[in-house]
Amino acid sequence: MLTTTAEITPVDTQSYVERWYVLIVMCLIYTINIADRYVMSTILEPIRLELHLTDSGIAFLTGVSLALFYVTFGIPISWLADRSNRRNILAVSLVLWSVMTTLCGLSRNYWQLLTARIGVGVGEAGGTPPSSAIVADYFPPDRRPMALTVLALGAPFGAWVGYDMAGAVANAYGWRAALFALGIPGALLGLIVYLTIREPTRGRLDAIAEDHKPTLIESCKFLWRQKAAFHVVMGGGVCALWGWGLIWWTPTFLTRTYGLNVAQAGDALGWIHLIGGSIATIGTAWLLSRPPMADPRKVVWVLGMGVGLTTIPSFIAYFTHTLWIAKLMFWLFVPAIYFYIGPCFGLLQNLAPCHMRSMFIAISLLVANIFNLIIAPQAVGFMSDRFAGAHGADAASLRLALLILAPTGFWATYHFYLAGRTIVKDQERAIGYTTASSP
Repeated sequence: MLTTTAEITPVDTQSYVERWYVLIVMCLIYTINIADRYVMSTILEPIRLELHLTDSGIAFLTGVSLALFYVTFGIPISWLADRSNRRNILAVSLVLWSVMTTLCGLSRNYWQLLTARIGVGVGEAGGTPPSSAIVADYFPPDRRPMALTVLALGAPFGAWVGYDMAGAVANAYGWRAALFALGIPGALLGLIVYLTIREPTRGRLDAIAEDHKPTLIESCKFLWRQKAAFHVVMGGGVCALWGWGLIWWTPTFLTRTYGLNVAQAGDALGWIHLIGGSIATIGTAWLLSRPPMADPRKVVWVLGMGVGLTTIPSFIAYFTHTLWIAKLMFWLFVPAIYFYIGPCFGLLQNLAPCHMRSMFIAISLLVANIFNLIIAPQAVGFMSDRFAGAHGADAASLRLALLILAPTGFWATYHFYLAGRTIVKDQERAIGYTTASSP
């Protein structure tokens, strides 16, 4: 059953302070999510050498193993989140993946690390979908792209922690210590979420409130009919393939090509992630808060142009043999892997009825993580092994594999362009809202 609200009043039941407290906590959760995931990229080479693995073997152990269970559990957990208390699901999931991250550090062989890594994937499946759905019920429709972009600040913060801080810890105390340093704080934050976050009423700020709780099939069918939602999902997914796929192997690329150790490689990338990624994300949040950006077509146009332009330096970064040029290109390219995350989440929240929001985000993450953690790491590792031949993967073989992946950014631009064709009508169908201002 549908009910309509004549006027959207964003301060009816939650205060301004509570709204932003929830958003900041969700940003911290996303920070730990990204840090727990990409610390593995920083310590990839020490793990590979200790366990005597090939490039494709270490890619499966650290990336594919997590992603397989992340995408498998993401859909049913999100289906449950659309029907039950999202706060509780989020708190339990955060504690689970943090404990499993700690167990990764306690692992002494391949199978122990594989099992713990699978546990991280299961826990992380319950992180972002309920987080973004909770934020969507604290902010009105025209503020959601901005709010979800603030939440996405957790990505550059988390990458900096995973690369720079974890790299320094790993270099000083070994790769296991880096995992301990991330797992314990996450478990404590899970307790804070359970004790201090209040579950909001679903759809309270929408012009159309959906009482019906759809099945998984109904949600998938609705997403398929929402052409703009399909292209936003694909655009974000291909961005993950392109940007995060390249970044996954970049610390290893730097150690092999330029002789850096894990701390130096982490430091070279960490500040780019923190400063460049934060500036790009904050700048995007500011831009999306401007009244003209209430038009969703302008949002997808900005996404398409931004990704398309930064695809060029992403290719040059791996083509050059000069470290300072590579670093300069990273400063141009790396921020682009962050600025699209929040707007995509925000657009999907406005393209889905209130009881489908966790599911829409879960489907988006399923696509993104198949591209990002299954296809990209494994494909690059396989190509690197293949190009190297019998003597084993080296800097040249990895460089060639990354150069093949780099141009896929243009593919993402195409999907954002297509999303702009129908996004206004699709948004109105989902929440009864086109463009408006809110206090």
